[in-house]
Amino acid sequence: MKQKIRYTDWVGRTETTEDVADESKVARMYATLNAESPANLSHQELPNLWHWMYFSPIVPFSDLGGDGHPKRGNFLPPVDLPRRMWAGGRLEFFRPLQVGQEIARTSTIKSVQNKNGRTGEMVFVTVSHEVSDKSGMILIEEQDIVYRDYVPKDRPTPSYKEAVELSDFSKKLVPDPVTLFRYSALTFNGHRIHYDRKYCLEEEGYPGLVFHGPLTATLLICLLTSNRKKIALKNFEFRALKPLFDTHTFVLHGKELRSGMYDLWAVDHEGHIAMEARATGTS
Repeated sequence: MKQKIRYTDWVGRTETTEDVADESKVARMYATLNAESPANLSHQELPNLWHWMYFSPIVPFSDLGGDGHPKRGNFLPPVDLPRRMWAGGRLEFFRPLQVGQEIARTSTIKSVQNKNGRTGEMVFVTVSHEVSDKSGMILIEEQDIVYRDYVPKDRPTPSYKEAVELSDFSKKLVPDPVTLFRYSALTFNGHRIHYDRKYCLEEEGYPGLVFHGPLTATLLICLLTSNRKKIALKNFEFRALKPLFDTHTFVLHGKELRSGMYDLWAVDHEGHIAMEARATGTS
């Protein structure tokens, strides 16, 4: 009889990876986001959340699963559910990351929890990341990863959070498969839901390519900093509520709650909140 794996045995596991915040990737991210790049990138400060380009696991093709992700059971537990998504996270920024820095990330699995939600069984894995350089800590981050089963086609459509709040600033986005491909390439993310339409439709039952959750969070930060140019972020937290796809436009919103605190959210074409976030900082 096969022994059942205890996912909680993975709690406390730690790994450290090193990287360099190279100029080439930064230039490519500016191009991917269709943003104006400084003429000289050397030693420039990276915008918040661009550290997600670095520390990606370098895994041979033979060690990938059918979904394009690295096979499970090494650092992350071998959760026996097919769908994997980044559900949200919390970040504390101490100082900016600079182009050219040698950086290190120490990752620790903080918790593994089984839950039953509106779409069935789910497993949540929370991972802590500490990013530093030779001068000390740059940021601390917690990521929430959710694993779940495929959703049967005959299951009733779940209720989603409606967007009712008025924003102070907003921006309409037209998702494009080239943007999704480029972001996947920059983050070395092989997850097929972001670029393989046939796989999305036939294997996972999605209506189109899935817009990256981290990219949505990055664009929310871009919206904030473009409207509040002097803000220096101290904390950021976000939660994904519903997938966005490349088949419809969506709108990013921001609202100032009080000085230095903002609510941010993304709304899909049906008026549902796909992601909600909160950012705090100083001007």
